[in-house]
Amino acid sequence: MEPLLELWHSTGLYNMSIGQAAMMLVCLVLLYLGIKRGFEPLLLVPIGFGGLLANIPVAGIAEPTGFLGIIYDAGISNGLFPLLIFVGVGAMTDFGPLLAHPKTALLGAAAQFGIFTTLIGALALSNAVDFIDFSVSDAAAIGIIGGADGPTAIFLASQLAPELLGAIAIAAYSYMALVPIIQPPIMRLLTTEEERAIKMEQLRPVRPVERIVFPILVLFACILLVPDATPLVGALMFGNLLNESGVVDRLAGAAKNEMINIVTILLGLAVGGKLAADKFLSPETIGILLLGLLAFAVGTAAGVLLAKLMNKLSKDPINPLIGAAGVSAVPMAARVVNKVGLESNPQNFLLMHAMGPNVAGVLGSAVAAGVLLALAKA
Repeated sequence: MEPLLELWHSTGLYNMSIGQAAMMLVCLVLLYLGIKRGFEPLLLVPIGFGGLLANIPVAGIAEPTGFLGIIYDAGISNGLFPLLIFVGVGAMTDFGPLLAHPKTALLGAAAQFGIFTTLIGALALSNAVDFIDFSVSDAAAIGIIGGADGPTAIFLASQLAPELLGAIAIAAYSYMALVPIIQPPIMRLLTTEEERAIKMEQLRPVRPVERIVFPILVLFACILLVPDATPLVGALMFGNLLNESGVVDRLAGAAKNEMINIVTILLGLAVGGKLAADKFLSPETIGILLLGLLAFAVGTAAGVLLAKLMNKLSKDPINPLIGAAGVSAVPMAARVVNKVGLESNPQNFLLMHAMGPNVAGVLGSAVAAGVLLALAKA
């Protein structure tokens, strides 16, 4: 009987804790959302499966010497994987709508208001609740959830609050996936039927030289103004230049296909490794999820309200709905704007107009991450 007992004591069933079982259920929900509901499947599927692996008893897969721990050390702890993803994102991003209507950059900036509101909210929550303790670095990492940019959230969390990485990543990608549910009620609440029906003029054609010069100018502006944002902004602009230059199609194709696909798999699994029960199940996680929802709501509202103000001051009509696309969940937020606009006016196609603040939001979240890094260092 003794060998049988030893075998039983070595099984996962014997060693599994209630917390591990609970986290496996959470990971199965993530897989359901990604596979069945189509919510950010490229990230939720590897994150959910990585979380299952991390909660297998005894195996130690998420430990520093385990499979997921090795991946984490190779590309998350040093910030490499998010930067490589940004190169791919840059290669896939069309900044044409932003160049055709530069004023929409203000809407992308306004939506970042949710980031700094949430930073203050995280510090206030830490002071108000005894069992939650967020440092300034933790609050900065939590705030970036409002940028609706998964790689940026992972990059900043890995630098400022690695112990909170799992909760921050899950909050960021979950709320990005729920943009079609979270944003429309806020958009309808803050606008009238007449405002939602506003038609905007067709965007002007953007010359190739503008597309080529843009990433170089943005990089130099970043170097001069927010050097701490250079890794993210530089990676994004490099990928964009590969695509827009027209002379390195093989490199641009590799960046937005093979490279980003491979890195997405590794990044998702490594983030899933941070969903181990002993790291994820805590009061701080609940606080992060609530603060992340606040960040999305405030960012959406700020973009819509600024668009309403711009419409009052501008000679050219601006549909306030496009302000909601500034949260940078590309291109989902722009699609949501287009859908809500069509509800009020079946001839009102806002997709390309919404892409301006949408891609500006990607830049805005990267710059905000640089500002937060600088604040955390101070």
